[in-house]
Amino acid sequence: MSNEGKKVKVHYTGTLDDGTKFDSSYDRNEPLAFTCMAGQMIKGFDAAVDQMTVGETRNVHIPAAEAYGERDDAMVQKVPVDQIPNADQLPVGQTVYMMGPGGQPFPVFVQSIEDGIVTFDMNHELAGKDLNFDIELVEVED
Repeated sequence: MSNEGKKVKVHYTGTLDDGTKFDSSYDRNEPLAFTCMAGQMIKGFDAAVDQMTVGETRNVHIPAAEAYGERDDAMVQKVPVDQIPNADQLPVGQTVYMMGPGGQPFPVFVQSIEDGIVTFDMNHELAGKDLNFDIELVEVED
């Protein structure tokens, strides 16, 4: 039976292929709630939960293309320091939020500041990576 369109709650742990944990609802003591197959989750995660039953645990491997997509070199931008207000305060090696054209904030990774040029990586931090999830379906609302 499909969970499509239903509000679900899951507990999960996400790891990379090398075993590195990148996220876990267990660490927050709070299951993740979302509407199944409504595009709120990455494609592979949604598809795994769609056919699960309450109490079931599933281990899924999601290729990058069905997760956060492949890395896109066009998403790495170089901007002259003099075009960025407070560029001297940018934290190299960390993520900051910039304003998009519609006024919506979006995350960018400050890759480097060298020779008057700031390099921003706007790829999702998990882009290009295959993901593994241990998912437990804890609740389904009709």
